[in-house]
Amino acid sequence: MSPRPLDALPTLLESFFRDYLERVRGASPYTIRAYRDALRLFFTFLGSDTKRAVAHLRLEDLRVERVLAFLVHLETRRGNAVVTRNCRLAALRAFFSHLLRHDPTRAEQYHRVLALPSKKVHPPLATYLEPEEVRILLEQPDRSLPTGCRDHALLLVLYNTGARVSEALALRVDDLQLVPPRQVRLHGKGGKDRLCPIWRDTASALHRLMRVRTQAPAGLVFCNARGQPLTRDGVAYLLDKYVGRCHASIPTIKRRRITPHVLRHSCAVALLQAGVDITVIRDYLGHASVATTNRYVATNLKMKREVLDAFWKRAGISSPRSSKWQPTPDLLRVLSSL
Repeated sequence: MSPRPLDALPTLLESFFRDYLERVRGASPYTIRAYRDALRLFFTFLGSDTKRAVAHLRLEDLRVERVLAFLVHLETRRGNAVVTRNCRLAALRAFFSHLLRHDPTRAEQYHRVLALPSKKVHPPLATYLEPEEVRILLEQPDRSLPTGCRDHALLLVLYNTGARVSEALALRVDDLQLVPPRQVRLHGKGGKDRLCPIWRDTASALHRLMRVRTQAPAGLVFCNARGQPLTRDGVAYLLDKYVGRCHASIPTIKRRRITPHVLRHSCAVALLQAGVDITVIRDYLGHASVATTNRYVATNLKMKREVLDAFWKRAGISSPRSSKWQPTPDLLRVLSSL
């Protein structure tokens, strides 16, 4: 029996998540959550715009004019960046493509939404910390406390491996190899795993964490004081606390917004400064394309300064510096004999 018109939208919405995203595409839980949040915002906006309860929305309400109004609402009322706006639009496009496959009678209506372009965006330069600044940050957790041991190990893992915060929080005890060759297995985007070598200090910090922690859900490495999984917001809060303690030692850090992802950027820039090939850094960070990794070349001020100094010397523009005149003993002896 075909669904009643009032039930068609909920039925197609459920099949989009259950059948298409999970079974056909094999989308990751992160993708499913991102699409869920985007559609929840869209239907809430649509209910307010049509003056009807969300449960009473129909397929006829999903028109391009309302999608455009929703995108404007994201930027003006919710204060979302263009990147976020484009991500929400990508989720809507995927849903409208699903509608087109299952409801061809409204093909023209859906095609108009699918034709909406993404908004042009110029990504900002990546913020990163120099190795000396990271060293000061790593000194802030109180390692005499169990929570301090956890925070120190977490910061080391984020910087050492360049892991996304979701990858670090998904680490399980079975993913660790703390004896030579020391390494961790990270579960990245799209179900892609990668092995990252770790320093002796990182392995020692994780060893210490294993000894002092009392419980961890499902073998997770990082959990909060109540034994529950540590969240992204929890990591952001901890990092913000330790960055605040660095203000006296690193005055310039006040002008930068330091998030967990900044440690990933810092890892990439440190590898680049060490002369590691860009394709190796791509694999180290788990980037799908080397074009993503290339942004660190444009960001790295230290390498730009070195190139500029080399160019200046090669060009020979600067005048030779005259050394300060120093009288010699022989000259003074000559003058004394006069």
